[in-house]
Amino acid sequence: MYDYINLGQALSTRPDILPSAYCQELSKLQDQIPPFPTRIAVRTIESELGSRISDLFADISPEPIAAASLGQVYKAHLHSGELVAVKVQRPGMAPLLTLDALLFNMIGGQLKRFAKARKDLLVAVNEIVRHMFDEIDYVLEGKNAERFAILYSHGSGGGSMTSIKVPKVYWNYTRKSILALEWIDGIKLTDAERISKANLNRKSMIDEGLYCSLRQLLEDGFFHADPHPGNLVATEDGSLAYFDFGMMGDIPRHYRVGLIQMLVHYVNRDSLGLANDFHSLGFVPEGTDLHAIATALRVAFGDGRRQSNDFQGVMNHLYDVMYDFNFSLPPDYALVIRALGSLEGTAKALDPDFKVIESAYPFVIGRLLADPSPDMRKILRELLICDDGSIRWNRLERLIAAISQQSQESSNEPGDENAASSSEWRSFDMHSVVAATEDLFDFILSRKGWRVRVFLIQDILKASDAFLQEATFPDIFDREGSTGELDPERSKMIRRLINGVQSFRQATSLAPDAWIAMLIRTVMKHESQRFVLDVFLALVNHSCNKIPETCWICISRYLKYLDKQSR
Repeated sequence: MYDYINLGQALSTRPDILPSAYCQELSKLQDQIPPFPTRIAVRTIESELGSRISDLFADISPEPIAAASLGQVYKAHLHSGELVAVKVQRPGMAPLLTLDALLFNMIGGQLKRFAKARKDLLVAVNEIVRHMFDEIDYVLEGKNAERFAILYSHGSGGGSMTSIKVPKVYWNYTRKSILALEWIDGIKLTDAERISKANLNRKSMIDEGLYCSLRQLLEDGFFHADPHPGNLVATEDGSLAYFDFGMMGDIPRHYRVGLIQMLVHYVNRDSLGLANDFHSLGFVPEGTDLHAIATALRVAFGDGRRQSNDFQGVMNHLYDVMYDFNFSLPPDYALVIRALGSLEGTAKALDPDFKVIESAYPFVIGRLLADPSPDMRKILRELLICDDGSIRWNRLERLIAAISQQSQESSNEPGDENAASSSEWRSFDMHSVVAATEDLFDFILSRKGWRVRVFLIQDILKASDAFLQEATFPDIFDREGSTGELDPERSKMIRRLINGVQSFRQATSLAPDAWIAMLIRTVMKHESQRFVLDVFLALVNHSCNKIPETCWICISRYLKYLDKQSR
């Protein structure tokens, strides 16, 4: 049957249903169905539209321009002169699809026996078939295209910026089995030679495509589930054009927030947090031992050196865990897996080193900072603060550095429109950053943040020790500026602290008034004043013991310095 390939490819994105070996083999299936005769296509067009082909079009290509398992595309001119793509469905798809669904139900028992498929394999197959019935409804596809265009189409190309294009739907020439769309000439993203000849900016196209996909998955929820190189092409002016809106997904906000939370927990290597995410989203049955899932995830991830930031690498970690613990992914979440895999594969055609998770991270952080809802603020705290209350200084340092870099780019390249447009979506809205920072301070100063305050005081004392022991009279002991040679760890801490302060000062320069107003509001709070007093008393108490010790260390170093000079 023509759609076995589609069923097989769809099942390859369901690691919760089939063992990973079967998923990998099914993913190798290729769509190589031969086209059906043009005379049948013409008969279908005339039957659906109720007119002769010559009355409908000024001309139409004698052979299909493209063919797939569900239909094929012809190039035609309307009598008005407009160039259109006419998509004609392969005859008899509805009964074929019904028959295939029945056959899969009949052999389902054998699949479960010999392929060790999960008991809900048939539920997944039936859901896939439902989506495929949506795919053969070209009226629905046309509506999907218009909705996608309203949400995501923008810009005008022109070389200075990348735009997203969606073909116009010609409803007078569209029926359930016929779809007429604006013809858009494009370059396949796998055609490196043509892309180079056209002098297209690959980085700009990757950035724009990633931004569009992340908006689909994390902001609006309506997403293209199959953005492979055949459905996403580059135009001569550097724009990206989307095609084929038959397979679309629509995920509610709860799942979008869950996707962000899973990404944060994955980056934090928080196995138990991931297990809780899977439970709260309904991926695992009630009563499942979440600690067992967390242990399996830790084993799958291995040590830090095995961490992967490409999507396929992440899924390879998760395949066996999802299957062994009877995960049950909602249909649209399975489509998210397909969409992310296709997106990464498409981007790798332009940049072999592209990794979707690593590249998506700035957008996710931007979403966490911009969205003041309680669930997003909670995820932001989990990103920066460990469960025990200690602060992830490396993450905070990276975040401040990213904001600082945005400040430098804004001030150093005010006239570079191409650079500004390509990195625009990676930028942070400073008022959102200020609001998120104030919320974080409020949490730290609240009753729930007492552990964080304890760790903060401890970290401040460690920093003061480092300055006392490494930064005292540095010029006496080191004329060449390699302060801290006697203790690299303390020296490293000082350098990181200084760099962090410089980055923070640079970041605040983007909106000084907002930062000053926020700091004044925070300092005026009774909780802030009490915390500052606690820090001051802790420093005084700590310094009473450390200052004499530091003085003796300085005297000792000074004597060694004099001895060295006398030689």
